[in-house]
Amino acid sequence: MRPEAIAVLSAMGWAGDAILVRIGARTSNIIAAAFMSYAFAALLLWVYLFVYVRLDLLWSPATTYFLLSGCLQPLLARILYYVGITRIGVSRAGPLRGAEPLVSVSLAIVFLHEHPNSFVYWGTALIMASVWLILWRRSGEGRWKFLDIFFPLGAAFCGAVSQNLRKGGLLILPDPYIGAAISTSTSLVIFSVFLLATGKIRLARPHRESLPFFGSAALLSAGAQILNFSALNGGEVSAMVPLLNTTPLFTVLFSAVFLRDVEKVTLRIIVGAVVMVAGVVIITSR
Repeated sequence: MRPEAIAVLSAMGWAGDAILVRIGARTSNIIAAAFMSYAFAALLLWVYLFVYVRLDLLWSPATTYFLLSGCLQPLLARILYYVGITRIGVSRAGPLRGAEPLVSVSLAIVFLHEHPNSFVYWGTALIMASVWLILWRRSGEGRWKFLDIFFPLGAAFCGAVSQNLRKGGLLILPDPYIGAAISTSTSLVIFSVFLLATGKIRLARPHRESLPFFGSAALLSAGAQILNFSALNGGEVSAMVPLLNTTPLFTVLFSAVFLRDVEKVTLRIIVGAVVMVAGVVIITSR
């Protein structure tokens, strides 16, 4: 399978994860969903490694790259994004978070010496524009300070650096399962320490009614994480990250199907979807 298709499948997986978490959170909380997601994904990945992979490969220099990646994303990037949402609202934080492909491409050119052609640049621009169209809303915005925009921008930067670190590690050790296992486990450890330090560890226990949704979400997120590393392993960061960031498109589409009482498909969303698909087609046709 082409890495472009793998990247889009990863984006679909993260979108499905978000929908299931949103449904499950009606009877539980987001902390329980995140903890279960990290723990289940780490368990599955390490079981696979113990059965099918030589564990001496874990001493590779690539491990450092994967560890650093796990420190930045998803945890730090997600925290900064959530702070941004509370400070300036989804209408501004969402599009600013969507700047990650541009940062990723820039970092890949400087540090990984990639040379994307014009198709990648045009496709990236269209995908970023579509994120703005899909997420931008004018109503319900509160007062905010200029410095608050650095929270979602920081989330975008952390995500971009993380993806480049993953690619750097895969150039040394091209095994997406090892990369995904180390990265996910790092996020799990940091998240657990945070919950213990803040006295919120009790919130990590999900309610019984939410278990089917959170369990399914954890399975999807584990698969999406593996697909993320597989896409980066098979293609350049400058081409893969824009495709990996098509998640908002699928989140909106899935919401329209499975959360009809919550989400409404507008003309702006339809236009955004068309623009994003155009960006994907341009990148894959390079």
